Amino acid sequence: MKIVVCVKYVPDATGDRGFNDDGTTDRESVDSLLSELDEYAIEQALKIVESGVEAEITYLTVGPDDAKDALRKALAMGGDNAIHVNDDDIAGTDALGTSLILAKAIEDAGFDLVVCGMASTDASMGVVPAMLAERLGVPQVTYLDEITVEGAGKGGGVVKGRREGDVATELIEASLPAVVSVTDRTGEARYPSFKGIMAAKKKTVVSKDLDDLGIESDEVGLSAAWSVVDTATKRPPRAKGEVVEDEGEGGVQLAAFLAAKKFI
Repeated sequence: MKIVVCVKYVPDATGDRGFNDDGTTDRESVDSLLSELDEYAIEQALKIVESGVEAEITYLTVGPDDAKDALRKALAMGGDNAIHVNDDDIAGTDALGTSLILAKAIEDAGFDLVVCGMASTDASMGVVPAMLAERLGVPQVTYLDEITVEGAGKGGGVVKGRREGDVATELIEASLPAVVSVTDRTGEARYPSFKGIMAAKKKTVVSKDLDDLGIESDEVGLSAAWSVVDTATKRPPRAKGEVVEDEGEGGVQLAAFLAAKKFI
């Protein structure tokens, strides 16, 4: 069985993130790292193998040179190999273009199951897994809190999962091959061990560009994006809070303040 886990190298959410003049994300002025939500996808793929399913785990990312750091961390957690798609013409690509690149790379690598996080921590769109399933022509089972695989091998098997909703818990299954996405409620992802970090240095990371995947440069990039950032304004600095001097009327003043702000 072949499992492909899609991961993303994203700007640190604790940093001062912003945009370039062309509306693309400014990735130079802030440190980047493996998207935290993708760590849950990695964990679930590793647990499938640990449950006794014989599988090869391949990590896949699309990004600049430094995106290899995300792959190395994933490989340090476990797994077998990785694919890095890197091309200057990819800059500015939106979710549609990204799903095209990922789908071509996944088809090229071969797959039985594709595992994604529920969203990236930079764009937070959460639509790429569904787009991937459409492009690959396979079922999608998204926003799962738990996944298992049964009967995998020789073109058969199913993936099962639990999805927690506001009013109900759904138990869902799909025939393989399939695309799934997992939430941050699947349980904490493991930390890379020293042994895992050292082993990751010896694991294969294959680099590919658009030509390798048979994608024309005008199919991706900012010029081909269906969604762009037109303008962006930084959040204003936090204003000084109002201090209520309580001399017996503090409760009344607090209630008046909340009412004025339409909180009550």
